[in-house]
Amino acid sequence: MGITLEPLINGREYGWADIVVNIDAVPLTGIRAIKYEEAMEKENIYGAGRNPVSRGYGRISTTASITLLAGTVFSLKSGAPKGQLHRIAPFSITVNYQPEAGPLITHVLKNCEFKKNTFDWKEGDMSKEVELELIVSHVVDKSN
Repeated sequence: MGITLEPLINGREYGWADIVVNIDAVPLTGIRAIKYEEAMEKENIYGAGRNPVSRGYGRISTTASITLLAGTVFSLKSGAPKGQLHRIAPFSITVNYQPEAGPLITHVLKNCEFKKNTFDWKEGDMSKEVELELIVSHVVDKSN
């Protein structure tokens, strides 16, 4: 099959505390979540008979979002052109998985831009998480 699964040293799994996220080499301390995924278009190709005779492969699309505390969002906005996040030039987001034991995993989200930001406050809120949708060109795995 070609895939070899290596057990983690001392059976340690990656956790949230092991993740360090940087935007253009600046560590984010007000981060609450990051989500990214890649999907490749795939379809069966049919010929004679009822079963596929081959498979076709197409584009890879990447989606992502980052959830930050409101104070971190306000800080980013203060340095953005005209105070608008969607006007910030494309940037990279680096996600490092750094456990105490086990291999370092590094993913780089390339050519990121903020698409929109929404603030939704209500009575009793003592802090606010803001999910920011991103447009991303692709993800590079620098672990290998």
